[in-house]
Amino acid sequence: MEKQQNVTPILEVAWSKFAQLDAASVKRSQSFMKLRQWIAVFGVLATLFAIFTAIYPENFPEIFGLVLRVLLILAPITASVLAAYTNKFYSSGDWLIARAGAEETLKDIYVYRTILQNDPSRRIWLEERTGEIQRSVYRGMNGELVMEPYKGPLPPPPRFDPKYPNCDPGFSDLTGEEYFNYRLQNELNWHIKKINQLQKQRVRLQVLILGSGAAGAFIAALGAVDNSISIWVALTASLTTTFLGWEQLKNLDVVVRNYSKVILELNIISDHWKNLEGEERTQTEFYKMVEATEDILWSRNVEYIKAMQEALKESNLEKEASLINRVIAEQREADQRLKQSMEDSLIEHTNKILDASTTKLGETFEQSLGTLAEEASSDVVQAELAAMKAAVQRMAEKFGLVSSLNEISEEYEDIEINADTPRGVLNDILARYPKTEEVKG
Repeated sequence: MEKQQNVTPILEVAWSKFAQLDAASVKRSQSFMKLRQWIAVFGVLATLFAIFTAIYPENFPEIFGLVLRVLLILAPITASVLAAYTNKFYSSGDWLIARAGAEETLKDIYVYRTILQNDPSRRIWLEERTGEIQRSVYRGMNGELVMEPYKGPLPPPPRFDPKYPNCDPGFSDLTGEEYFNYRLQNELNWHIKKINQLQKQRVRLQVLILGSGAAGAFIAALGAVDNSISIWVALTASLTTTFLGWEQLKNLDVVVRNYSKVILELNIISDHWKNLEGEERTQTEFYKMVEATEDILWSRNVEYIKAMQEALKESNLEKEASLINRVIAEQREADQRLKQSMEDSLIEHTNKILDASTTKLGETFEQSLGTLAEEASSDVVQAELAAMKAAVQRMAEKFGLVSSLNEISEEYEDIEINADTPRGVLNDILARYPKTEEVKG
């Protein structure tokens, strides 16, 4: 218990980075496999709906036939959409990069707690190694380090769960026996359990592949007697192709061989340690066990990542996504053509409106000018203007303004009153303008 309480900051950092990378790898890997499963399912359904549509009886309700045709169209489109999405966001295999970073960090944690436990510079070493691993992961993910922060306990469950026997507390320096139990024996047990699970998957897939192939051959033989049955060969062929593709994606043969080698080597290291007497379990033997174990586990990790990357290359989704990619490309071209057509139509229509508006405004302006000129020259308007002039003359004579106005008019007859007239001249004219007793307003 005392050892577990000795929590050093650098180990907290290292365990946090391991937990983050481990969680990201598991989450992305599971999402990828689920997407591939759905792509396979919709691919088989497309074949099944095509068969149902082809053999649909004429005397059955038309509505069900319509539903079948709709499903026949939707199934391959859905599979293609999922394939395009998977190819866009999962083709790089970024979860494999995260897995490599996690396993390398874990290896360095155990080296820190064993071989370097008496080295005063180990804290600086682990800090530098953690930084190097993060940069390597960043480069491997093409500069896109999109991962959720880890907020759980350290070391992270379920891989390090206290309820399991021989669970590593995570922070204390380890003796040879502790390393043997916490690391070597746990990894050996995990690989033995995992390889048995993989073997069951491999056998099950082989049975499905052979079964679907045999069913296709049997149906083909029956088709010689009843031609209407032979159409179901398409379904068995689709199932066989799907199972073969899944086996290729999982790459079970290579993984089983890789794990078998790890089990073999770990067993040899384990047997050697068990064979040592108490006094023979020296620091030298301890460090040799650590170095050999970590090398084997790291080699397994490298081989696994290499095998899965090869499987991803061989299982390229470009062909499966070709339908939706072609539809998207054609839709973009159609959108561009529509946009250009709309712009051309808008400009043409606007020009027509502007031309029509300009012509109409010109005609209206000319018409208004003609109307004004005609009205101004009419007898009625001329009579009204004469009457207004006479009224102004009588008002001026009434208030004795005529002489004053005449003097001002004669004095400033050479000056044109407009916006450019000097302010001083205007003020002088206003000052000499005669005042009246009339109340304004």
